[in-house]
Amino acid sequence: MLQCITSNSCVRLIQTHKSTWYFLFLVLGYILYLIFGAVVFSSVELPYEDLLRQELRTIKKQFLQDNECLSEERLEKFLEKALEASNYGVSILNNASANWNWDFTSSLFFASTVLSTTGYGHTAPLSNAGKAFCIVYSLVGIPFTLLFLTAVVQRIMVFSTRRPITYVSTRWGLSKPLVAVVHATLLAIVAASCFFIIPAAIFSSLEENWNFLESFYFCFISLSTIGLGDYVPGESVNQRFRQLYKVGITVYLLLGLVVMLVVLETFCELQQLKTLRKMFYLKKEKPQDRLAILEHDHLAFTSVSHQTNASSVKEGKCKEVSMPVLTSPGGDDPMIR
Repeated sequence: MLQCITSNSCVRLIQTHKSTWYFLFLVLGYILYLIFGAVVFSSVELPYEDLLRQELRTIKKQFLQDNECLSEERLEKFLEKALEASNYGVSILNNASANWNWDFTSSLFFASTVLSTTGYGHTAPLSNAGKAFCIVYSLVGIPFTLLFLTAVVQRIMVFSTRRPITYVSTRWGLSKPLVAVVHATLLAIVAASCFFIIPAAIFSSLEENWNFLESFYFCFISLSTIGLGDYVPGESVNQRFRQLYKVGITVYLLLGLVVMLVVLETFCELQQLKTLRKMFYLKKEKPQDRLAILEHDHLAFTSVSHQTNASSVKEGKCKEVSMPVLTSPGGDDPMIR
């Protein structure tokens, strides 16, 4: 009997807090996914890192043996300064000295990566004034970009998603959720073709050292706003039409970001995903529920006040009944009255 009561109470507790339990499972799943990614990246990339370190040590040792007049300390200072400049996008190589990082088109490309929060990191402000302006520019520009993208996506969604789904479902009498799923799938295929596969083929032909996988990797990293910065187009030596190329890349990134948001918003409006999201969200209080709570509180307050009044009346009656009757000490003696 006790086990039955305990099991029923546990089931009742889980049912009443179902959203909280789903949320805890979501947090646990996210943590496990992070750990899974760390394990895979570590197991795949660590051997390559060790191999590269060994190769660099061998080259450095051979260089010092070939140049005995150069001490290891001086070489370390030179490499440290060169690597520090490379972190700011400045190279000391003769074949890379022709590319400037802060001409107008390169600055326009940098501004687009800042506002879209892509941030490749291949170029960074050198001066304190530039760093201070970048802070102020980002504080104003990032919310402005979010507002701009939201307004653009909201208008595009009307013509690219909502009206076509409504037209097809009413014209051919099909189920609206089914039409929405098919439409979202087709839209994702078109977006992947126009902003991933075709641009990857173009980048692999324009960039000398990029294959198709590396170009596709750049497109995905850029349009998902990850922006690792290991692949940046237009930075190769003697790039033809470099300024026009940079402007084209800027337009591609902005248009691609808008299209990715449209695709994500289209999938978010699917009924199946709405049901899935509601499993992890807190339930909103409806106006009827709030009204019921207020009425319940009012009734409770009224009952309490009635009980208080009734108890006071009872106490008054009790006091009235128990009130002593005064009698004259002389009884019916007329002289005392």
